[in-house]
Amino acid sequence: MCSTSTTSENSNATDTTTIGTSGIHHLGLTIPDIQQTAAFFIEQLNFKKVGEKPAYPAIFVSDGTVMLTLWQIKDVDNLTEFDRTKNVGLHHFALKVNSIEQLHALYQKLLKLESVDIEFAPEALGDSPFVHMMCSIPGGIRLELISD
Repeated sequence: MCSTSTTSENSNATDTTTIGTSGIHHLGLTIPDIQQTAAFFIEQLNFKKVGEKPAYPAIFVSDGTVMLTLWQIKDVDNLTEFDRTKNVGLHHFALKVNSIEQLHALYQKLLKLESVDIEFAPEALGDSPFVHMMCSIPGGIRLELISD
C-alpha cells in the first residue's frame, strides 16, 4: 500500500523531482514449453532471441521495443491453467501492430496455425480508432494484437 504522508524528518524538504515510467522494459511469462513459445514469437511475429538462461531455464525475445522473458514451468504435468474469471494474474497482454492491413495479414497467418486459438478476428475496439483481435498462443497465454 502506498502512502503520501511525510514524516517530520522530511516534511521541510521540497521534492521537485517527478517520478514516472516510460513503458514496459520486459514482461515475464511462465509457460509449459519455452521452446515452442519462443518459436511462435520468433517465427510468427519477427521477434529476435536476445538471451537465454538454460539453467533457469528462460529464453528472452524482443521485437526491439519490448522484451519478453519466457520462463519454463518446472512440473508441466501438474500445471494449473489460468482462468481469467477466477485467478489473479495476467489476463492478457497486447502488442501493437504497425497497421490495420498488417493486423489482418497476421490474422490470416495465425488462422493456419493449430497451436493458436483465435478468440475473435480483427474488429473495431468500441468507438476508438483501434482495431484489435485476441488469441491464445502456444503456452496458453492470451495475446491481443492491436493497431490504429
